[in-house]
Amino acid sequence: MREIVFDTETTGLDPKTGDRMVEIGCIEMVNLVPTGATYHAYFNPERDMPAGAEAVHGLSAAFLSDKPLFREVAQELLDFIGDSPLVAHNAGFDFGFLNAELALIAMEPVCTTRMVDTVAIARKRHPGAKLSLDALCSRYGIDRSHRVKHGALLDAELLAQVYVELKGGRQIGLELAAEAAMAEIAGEQTIVAVRKAPTGPRREPRPHFASQAELARHREFMAGIENPLWG
Repeated sequence: MREIVFDTETTGLDPKTGDRMVEIGCIEMVNLVPTGATYHAYFNPERDMPAGAEAVHGLSAAFLSDKPLFREVAQELLDFIGDSPLVAHNAGFDFGFLNAELALIAMEPVCTTRMVDTVAIARKRHPGAKLSLDALCSRYGIDRSHRVKHGALLDAELLAQVYVELKGGRQIGLELAAEAAMAEIAGEQTIVAVRKAPTGPRREPRPHFASQAELARHREFMAGIENPLWG
């Protein structure tokens, strides 16, 4: 199954009050394995960058001033994500900003039925525990030493590793092997075994039929049975 793990960076917390998305990073995964395909873009938000937000992600208004407007690259982003499920940490936040940007350019929103929220998954697996991305990386031994500030693509890469662990981690390989075995039994797969040609000396075939003496003894034995069921 194809899934897209993504993250966004913004000018603030609420698109309804004028905050904008300034960065998005997407990681393509197939059957929980990153394929190497990614999408990453910065956007000119056409507004100032609050100091609090800049302290989180380090993206200044000056840095973003020559970046494309969201409307200029929206279609290539939508082409990349396709109709795949979208995985995000606290996904309602990222979906809210993505759909707010689409609304500003009169494009259809991404349906929230495609949303996969890793916070919700983590809450079920680890009730009462800290659920931040940093906390989950620590729990699963995922190296985040290079994460000095938030960054959409970097955070999506870390989240992809966390997501694999939340879905079963190393046990995934065992589950896939079991599914493959069941499919083989059910006839859903055809496996062709290639047998190597023998390299040793050729041996004459062994006889596997009864000799005349054995047949004679068998007839004698059968004749001695009284009232046989087949008689």
